[in-house]
Amino acid sequence: MSEQNQPMTVGGKDVHTVDTFGVHNPATGRVFAQAPDCSPAQLDDAVQAAADAFPLWRDDIDARRSALLAAAARIEESAEELATLLTMEQGKPVADARFEVMVTAMTLRGTAALDVPREVIRDDDEERIEVLHQPMGVVAAITPWNVPLIQAAMKCAPALLAGNTVVLKPSPFTPLSSLALGVVLRDVLPPGVLNVISGRDPLGARLAEHPLVRKVTFTGSVATGKHVAASAAPDLKRITLELGGNDAGILLDDVDLDAMADKLFWGAFVNCGQICMALKRLYVPRARYTEVVDALADRARSVEVGDGMLGVQMGPLATAPQFARVQELVSDALAGGATAVAGGRRLDGDGYFFAPTILRDVEDGVRVVDEEQFGPVLPVIPYDDVEEAVARANGTHFGLDGSVWSADPERAATVGARLECGTSWVNTHGMPAPGVSFSGHKWSGLGVAGGLAGLLSYTETKVLHVVRG
Repeated sequence: MSEQNQPMTVGGKDVHTVDTFGVHNPATGRVFAQAPDCSPAQLDDAVQAAADAFPLWRDDIDARRSALLAAAARIEESAEELATLLTMEQGKPVADARFEVMVTAMTLRGTAALDVPREVIRDDDEERIEVLHQPMGVVAAITPWNVPLIQAAMKCAPALLAGNTVVLKPSPFTPLSSLALGVVLRDVLPPGVLNVISGRDPLGARLAEHPLVRKVTFTGSVATGKHVAASAAPDLKRITLELGGNDAGILLDDVDLDAMADKLFWGAFVNCGQICMALKRLYVPRARYTEVVDALADRARSVEVGDGMLGVQMGPLATAPQFARVQELVSDALAGGATAVAGGRRLDGDGYFFAPTILRDVEDGVRVVDEEQFGPVLPVIPYDDVEEAVARANGTHFGLDGSVWSADPERAATVGARLECGTSWVNTHGMPAPGVSFSGHKWSGLGVAGGLAGLLSYTETKVLHVVRG
């Protein structure tokens, strides 16, 4: 297609561009739409529109709360349009896309229920001392391709409730659903409060470096996150980085496999494994190793993989580079002696389809274990004692999430508390609760998302000290 399918939103208006770029449908591998390629001048316009809208937007939190609730309702009214675009550009089954739209609206509603606290330290005849949390100004929100609408909501909702204005830049792999979101929300948010632009590199770097931007919130790879931090440093911009993970799961010897196998499998394979908090390596007691491998392999072989518009359980990988990376990591493991007891290969036909893969006879030191594969692949690794398993789980630069699985949840919680990560799950994996903060340790991130702590990360702390006599 040669036409530009979705406009950018700047200052509450349609903005088209001279240049466009192709958006691929991962189910076919072919371009199905064109997206705007934002020029430097249009980037300036978007940031300026956000800066111009800031003084009025920051004044009334009740109006901001009402606007977020209206935005949530409008998203629900537009659910089918957004879900269809999301499946077409990202590949996930349309039922999962509809769920993502629902979570997007829920995130706005949940954020609207929060309040920015105002703490009184002292209030007497002599003085009043308050701690205030004030908005920063223009926030640059840079989102990834795996769950673009959820990520937009997780960044924009707290930024907006806190009184900031936003320029949202989605991944060039999945720009259309976010651009459509900007159009959908135009008549419920004042002009300039939410601006949505799209484009190829180096648009993200230019946005992060822009002198009118006071905070950058980014979700993506560790390597790109380091570049974002470097770009923000000269201006001392505030940053929140939600980066990669290599989440480890540890099965204890008493785990009820019949009860937990489905949760284990989908903890790794949800969204075709393309979730930062997905289970990416599983440590299993040696005495139960074959039993666990076989149970997971049975589930992997039963999954229906195909075009997300056709009612399947799992779609393709979202991008050609990620498809190539998954193939490379699996080939490397197989060449090193690993066995694919399920999958281990690309599927026939067009598109970026890879069979759900369970790898056995694999150890730490192999790339598919040590790196973040971000795809439908789970290496299963035997261990001899729990101390060893904990040490191996922690032996990484990553520290996003981890999980421990046992018939005794308290025993598992004791082990989980020793995992070096932002969230330790017991008998589940990657199931964040509404209103709960989310963060990464080590190279998995800086700052906090979600909950009150996430809201406050979009504010500056200020002390108001009044002397009365």
